[in-house]
Amino acid sequence: MATIALILTSHTALGDTGRPTGFHFEELATPYFALVDAGHEVVLASIRGGAAPHDPGSFKAEASARPASVNRFAADPAAMAKLATTTAVADLDAAGLDGVFLPGGHGTMWDFPGNPALAQLISRVHAGGGVIGAVCHGPAGLVDATRPDGTPLIQGLRVNSFTNAEEAAIGLTAVMPFLLETRLRDLGSVFEAGDNWTSKAVSDGRVVTGQNPMSAAAVAALTVEALADIRAPSTAA
Repeated sequence: MATIALILTSHTALGDTGRPTGFHFEELATPYFALVDAGHEVVLASIRGGAAPHDPGSFKAEASARPASVNRFAADPAAMAKLATTTAVADLDAAGLDGVFLPGGHGTMWDFPGNPALAQLISRVHAGGGVIGAVCHGPAGLVDATRPDGTPLIQGLRVNSFTNAEEAAIGLTAVMPFLLETRLRDLGSVFEAGDNWTSKAVSDGRVVTGQNPMSAAAVAALTVEALADIRAPSTAA
């Protein structure tokens, strides 16, 4: 069994629009259950700790309009209790983690970058042989992560995230503090964009990334595979 921290945004305001934001519920619920069902321990954390805010648009009023994983999460008292009492990212110990997973939601664009505790945690978990997963806007948490030599963690790695084209399609290009695809490219990654609103996930160097909510299941599956790989017995002589 591995121990993985799912880290959520604590940010609630979509720029100056007056609209609320937060984490995207499907991008939490789908990897949460993929990891739990695989037998792993999942710690829910957030930037500030305590109750983490979800984007209202990612939790429809009618249960029939929600993804199955979201309904499962909402009906799980233990999962909901974790969500109401998340651990602050600064209180997480990298030495006790086999992986970190970063669900998206537009809130991540404001409080994931520039957070030293998050950058250090991701950098240390990866340097220790752990797996890093992120989906949609979650890769915003990768922009400050580094390798032990100080170079960007994602430099030279195949990655993706919510794309510039998708941001433009929903009319939020000017609202964002920066464009995530552009920043990831500028850091030297090999960005692999899929078509808008289709599932796209890539895994490279123990870093797994996905493009949008439709990619949550694919990213979760690749993260589970990567965790199995790092925990497999060595066959070396």
